[in-house]
Amino acid sequence: MKRALIVALREVRTYLQDKADLAFSLLLPIVTFALIYGAFGGSELFHGTAYIVNEDVNGTYTEKLIEQIGQEKSLDVELLSRTDAESKLGRSDLNIVLFIPAGFSDKLNTNQPAELTFLQRGNGGQEGQIVASIIRGVVSKLNQEFSVLDQTKQILTGKGIVTEQIAITTQKFLEREQEYPLIEVKEVAIGSKPNMVNQFLPGIITMYVLFAINIGTAAIVEERRRGTLERLLTTHLSPSELFFGKFMASALRGFIQTFILLALSYAVFHIFTPLSFLECLLIAFLFTMACSTIGLVIASLSRTQDAATWIGVTFTMAMTIFGGTFFTISKGSALYTLSKLSINTYANNAFKTLIAEGGHISDLGLEIGVIAGVTIVGLVISRFFFKAVSKGK
Repeated sequence: MKRALIVALREVRTYLQDKADLAFSLLLPIVTFALIYGAFGGSELFHGTAYIVNEDVNGTYTEKLIEQIGQEKSLDVELLSRTDAESKLGRSDLNIVLFIPAGFSDKLNTNQPAELTFLQRGNGGQEGQIVASIIRGVVSKLNQEFSVLDQTKQILTGKGIVTEQIAITTQKFLEREQEYPLIEVKEVAIGSKPNMVNQFLPGIITMYVLFAINIGTAAIVEERRRGTLERLLTTHLSPSELFFGKFMASALRGFIQTFILLALSYAVFHIFTPLSFLECLLIAFLFTMACSTIGLVIASLSRTQDAATWIGVTFTMAMTIFGGTFFTISKGSALYTLSKLSINTYANNAFKTLIAEGGHISDLGLEIGVIAGVTIVGLVISRFFFKAVSKGK
């Protein structure tokens, strides 16, 4: 086995020196993780932009309306001219725009009905509908303030109180009510709050380990076609030593990748304890060994590099989808039954147990058993079919 280890270490050293291969297998999953976390890792479930055309320049109530819309945590405000808004709507760059007509504040000052208009393409799109709904909520609050002010004025009519004083005092009480409401709505999470790092990290690890190992699979087929493997046998390597060398090299490459991803997550997001980090490394090592045997089965059965690539990609995508990598599979569904056939399912469950649920290795008997079983069966099958030359041993 010493010669097999030498073969494995030589290939790992070559892998670490190949900047292009290293960048693909290490930087790509990191970038993917960063993009997913950036897209879904915020505290707000929704964040959109309210596009507004304000033709009531310097209007008191218009300024107040825009200010209150801007105070919504889930909205940004962007003011547009009518020409720009109509142009962008025409090009489908925007789906919905709020128009505030000229004289909007003047009508409100004289107790006349005033209108706001949403100009939209089709139904405005899902995001546009949400933005419009939030704006309607803000407008509803303003209507309530007007109603309170109007009723207060009617009650105090003939009491000798100046109208401006009534408005100022009423507004002060309304602002105090907004700051210290009599009825406050709180959100209480049952169980742990969703954490996007915990949710997506296991799937990114398992998916990219499969991709990286499949790339190595295609390389083995190409080496066999070019006669590289056959020449290695002339160095007194036995077929078994060559086979196990390739197996260990593939497993080490995959483990290096997972180690870097887990170490970065440990340093940046602080989601591990020292013990859980070591436990995750153990699961990662077992998973990369299992995937390496699968890659060797594909390499042993494929006759061309293209065939190995397509089989590997198809297998990876199937395992990713059926394994519930980035979404939860409902129990009792047909997909849930198929998920039991995916090795990703057991690896993802193991990582989630350790990372998100605070579990330990002792809780992963089934997952470790399945991954170890795949490794053993894969080694047996791949060794049986493994050949260093197209025809021969």
